Amino acid sequence: MAGFLSPSEVCKKVEETSKQKAEMPLRCLVILGILAGVYIGFGAELSTIVTHDLTEHLGVGFSKFLAGSVFSVGLMLVVIGGAELFTGNCLMLGCVMQHNIKVGKLLRNWGTVYLSNFVGALFLVGIMYYSGLWKAGHLGVGAKALAIANGKANLPFVEAFCRGICCNWLVCLAVWLAVAGQDIVSKILGIYFPIMAFVASGFEHSIANMYFIPMGLLLKGNSSVVAASGLTETLNNLTWSRFLIGNLIPVTLGNIVGGAFFVGGAYYSTYLRKKRVLEIKGEL
Repeated sequence: MAGFLSPSEVCKKVEETSKQKAEMPLRCLVILGILAGVYIGFGAELSTIVTHDLTEHLGVGFSKFLAGSVFSVGLMLVVIGGAELFTGNCLMLGCVMQHNIKVGKLLRNWGTVYLSNFVGALFLVGIMYYSGLWKAGHLGVGAKALAIANGKANLPFVEAFCRGICCNWLVCLAVWLAVAGQDIVSKILGIYFPIMAFVASGFEHSIANMYFIPMGLLLKGNSSVVAASGLTETLNNLTWSRFLIGNLIPVTLGNIVGGAFFVGGAYYSTYLRKKRVLEIKGEL
């Protein structure tokens, strides 16, 4: 007996879960959405602290690998701990394609969860800022957080969009592999590798950016952190408007394409569409 579900079984399981998500009470969606925003924020915060001075010792590649390795704890908390994450819920599109969920129910879920994720991420930003942990390493952690935010704020629209596609392609595959796993170790490993790959590759996750960029925006107001980062002359684009319009919109759109169409839609078309057609014709 296999210790994991087959792709067709995973597809069916995702379909059943999507129906439950579509009918979840608004209060539950909000609470679980806030928790997911916090959990992804924990992964972002941890990757910043772990790698803030790593490049100079171990090089860029290994630093990115470790950033991805520790960031994966965020999705582990979401999937195994139980929370509602917008990027993972992009998989629900397959259920819409089967006409098992109405478009209105899908948009209700996505909109509520997205905004709740934003609230959760900002909540953790506030906690982490006032914790003063960004002062660690002679302000090195704060300088690293500022540099991350600044780099994301300066991405051109097309680059942010394409990185968003690749990111959620891998995030939704991580959820897919976690569903396939039948024990806790399998779920952890199924999540770890795709998440490590997306972070190490430099792809863009809309919910993670709800932590990364606001943290940088707060630290931009601290002259000591700005001086430590060496970015004094290059922070013009690190603004709230640039964050919301120049980064969050293209990354979110890319996340939807990568997760909803390239994973949810693709697997529906492969494993469930034929069955659905036969059901309509009365042959099943």
